[in-house]
Amino acid sequence: APATDVQFGPMRLRQDQLQVLLVFAEDDDQSNGFRWACEKAGFRCNIARTPESALECFLDKHHDIIIIDHRHSRYFDAEALCRSIRTTKPSENTVIIAVVQRHADREESSILPLISAGFSRRYVENSSRMACYNELIQLEFGQVQAQFKLRACNSLFAALEKSQEAIEITSEDHVVQYVNPAFETMMGYQIGELIEKQLTEVPINEKKADFLETINSCIKIGKEWQGMYYAKKKNGDSIQQNVKILPVIGQGGKIRHYVSISRLCNDNNKAEKTCECIQAESQTDIQTCRQKDMRKGSLDVRSTTSRGSDGISQRRRSSMARVHSMTIEAPITKVINIINAAQESSPMPVAEALDRALEILRTTELYSPQLGTKDEDPHTSDLVGGLMTDGLRRLSGNEYILSAKQTHQVAGSLSSPISLNDIPPRITEAMENEEQWDFDIFELEAATHKRPLVYLGLKIFARFGICEFLNCSESTLRSWLQVIEANYHSSNSYHNSTHSADVLHATAYFLSKEKVKQTLDPIDEVAALIAATVHDVDHPGRTNSFLCNAGSELAILYNDTAVLESHHAALAFQLTTRDGKCNIFKNMERNEYRTLRQVIIDMVLATEMTKHFEHVNKFVNSINKPLAALEENGNNGDGESIKTVLRSPENRILIKRMLIKCADISNPCRPIEQCIEWAGRISEEYFAQTDEERRQGLPVVMPVFDRNTCSIPKSQLSFIDYFIIDMFDAWDAFADLPNLMEHLNNNIKYWKGLDARNLRVLRPPP
Repeated sequence: APATDVQFGPMRLRQDQLQVLLVFAEDDDQSNGFRWACEKAGFRCNIARTPESALECFLDKHHDIIIIDHRHSRYFDAEALCRSIRTTKPSENTVIIAVVQRHADREESSILPLISAGFSRRYVENSSRMACYNELIQLEFGQVQAQFKLRACNSLFAALEKSQEAIEITSEDHVVQYVNPAFETMMGYQIGELIEKQLTEVPINEKKADFLETINSCIKIGKEWQGMYYAKKKNGDSIQQNVKILPVIGQGGKIRHYVSISRLCNDNNKAEKTCECIQAESQTDIQTCRQKDMRKGSLDVRSTTSRGSDGISQRRRSSMARVHSMTIEAPITKVINIINAAQESSPMPVAEALDRALEILRTTELYSPQLGTKDEDPHTSDLVGGLMTDGLRRLSGNEYILSAKQTHQVAGSLSSPISLNDIPPRITEAMENEEQWDFDIFELEAATHKRPLVYLGLKIFARFGICEFLNCSESTLRSWLQVIEANYHSSNSYHNSTHSADVLHATAYFLSKEKVKQTLDPIDEVAALIAATVHDVDHPGRTNSFLCNAGSELAILYNDTAVLESHHAALAFQLTTRDGKCNIFKNMERNEYRTLRQVIIDMVLATEMTKHFEHVNKFVNSINKPLAALEENGNNGDGESIKTVLRSPENRILIKRMLIKCADISNPCRPIEQCIEWAGRISEEYFAQTDEERRQGLPVVMPVFDRNTCSIPKSQLSFIDYFIIDMFDAWDAFADLPNLMEHLNNNIKYWKGLDARNLRVLRPPP
């Protein structure tokens, strides 16, 4: 049998061909049965006739399974042989089986003597070849695999032993079970001196007793704790440590171990200066977990030096530490801690300015521009309110039920799809330039009678070799595209299958750009094209804010959070996997499918607008700026440096999110006639929502989208100014899209021209 992969937590292990040692004094049907079973299972098999040869063979080969004949004591003592083998180090992870006699007329005997001798289990004699084979297979996937994983723990202990961080593992009762050499060295103990000691038996400083009680309240409920405190070494010296304690779930689903990772603070010489902040910070970590009054049971945070005698400074430091300390130190926490430290020695004007900076950092909307309260463009305010919030909660019982009993189209209910080879000439002609940005999606919409997604999907997916990657047939892909398109609402003026086809086209275009191709793997390309295809499936033509205000079933299902995007992603997989005829994933290997699924879901959820500025800012700071810095430093030709920026897993995620976001709202970067058509369609959908909100008595989310008063040019300029310009500047800097930026500039001029003439319509009068 070839080597097989075994998953052990986050480790991926390679298990070689298993080795079996048969210890039988003579050949008989039983030994022959096991020999045949080994051959069938693909295991390497050795046979020993005597205890001496068995022990010698085992010490040479280190077998995974040993099967000892326990039926005939006149040949050798099977239990004595097992004990001999168990005295050797290699047997620690070996499974040893005793073959015992079958006694139909005798009472069942106890297995305890066999266990005491070191046997793992017994096998009641049965010379059936298939019985022997089944026994070996059960061992392979049961005890042998378990022992294989335990053997892999040696590598983990090797890492722990060599780690420079001090690591301590205790039981749930805080009895020390393991400490690594770094811990013993740091704390001044000898090898093995701490094992089986209660933590309370270890010399501690007067604060640690309080810490243990409060830390326990956090870690006992399964949360990590992180903070700094002083600990005493064996010789009584005090050292400052940065400590993280992680609870580990074990038997019975309960916390069975605590792993403590400690590191000496680099700045122990400044311990006096930072003592107060550290103690306050650790305490607030605990109080965050306990969710109790900040002052209850608090530690003494009085300054130990004259530098902290200023009451105002002391209050500022301790209050900032309380507000910003977190159970797990996030990057923003590190920034805040740096600012807190800077305030220590800053003059009052600087300290006050840093206080204002901290006030800004306290907001959860760190990436969202804050709109002013006076003289703000109502179009911008309404767009932001409509697209970036989840609506105002409505207290009345008046609910809007969205498609409560709606049935979704499935493969069996649709007509037989056409083949890529016999597409009608008019449709073929409409798709001739689909690789170009100026491709006209509306011409294809007309040629296909509002079914552009199937046809464009077939062509683009064929160009990218999607069927080959997924190992699915073209007919399965056609059925899938047809099912997805059937579940877009053709009654929507904007969010229909033409919009999906348009986003698919933009996604394919972006994937063809050189910088994008350098960055993404084939699985990323497949995920991007599928995500674009399904990203708005079953869209009701209403915004998330509308659904939340209306108390729709979808809003309730998804807790008013990313309602539509969550629905699009979930429904896409439901439609795909419920019928084998359209299940494009059915032939994928499980782990690859899970990876692909995660990327698709992440990209669909990225189209939700509430995190728009977060995605754009992260892209700028993690992609644009590092690449620009490399270019400025003359490293533009340094392929390795650029590759490091582009290929890190975190940055690839940001690039995929940015790609689908730009594809989703690329209408202002299309040629002018397409831009105008899309503007008319989205405006009509918003008008219809405003009409329905007024009919239903719901809050009107975007009042400016009143079909009688709305200025479409103003709404387009507001959308472009607020959402589009910065995002496409960043994307153009990365992907090099001069034609898109030229269209964007022309379209801005067009809308400004209409607005300057106070025209509220899509086109000037003839």
